[in-house]
Amino acid sequence: MRGTRVTIATPRDAMRHGLGFVPEDRKKQGLVLGMRSRENATLPTLSRFARAGWVVGQAERAAVDASFARVSLRATGRELLVSSLSGGNQQKVVLSKWLTANSDLLILDEPTRGVDVGAKAELHAWIDQRASEGAAILLISSELPELLTLSSRILVLRDGTLRGEVTREQAT
Repeated sequence: MRGTRVTIATPRDAMRHGLGFVPEDRKKQGLVLGMRSRENATLPTLSRFARAGWVVGQAERAAVDASFARVSLRATGRELLVSSLSGGNQQKVVLSKWLTANSDLLILDEPTRGVDVGAKAELHAWIDQRASEGAAILLISSELPELLTLSSRILVLRDGTLRGEVTREQAT
């Protein structure tokens, strides 16, 4: 990470080194459905907002509002149970988690699966923006058009083995 070899043995190690992960199954692995959007968005960084064991709500809300704005999610939804949101908005909550954590490397596993066309376009714009800001994006997708839109190069894996590498231009 950032030119230095690191050992990542736990999720905490990964977060400490600036790595964020958006899982394919957001409902089982990316969200706590019984919690509010705000609470989900700050789970990885909760210690930043806690003083003497209590969450400082004003600081947490400010961070959530900023990250929600960056993923085009209304701040008014921060107190809603994440289970009540659409698939696209749930995915935006997962992404905002890693914005709040200031992740430099994002592993996005099927980031637009199960979202509508409008949300997909917004998520693509967000991914492109993060990359232009200097974040490294590892995009895992079964959708070739998505890979061609968002990737500078495409690696093809099969059974865990690298089978090929092409640039976006070579793939079209």
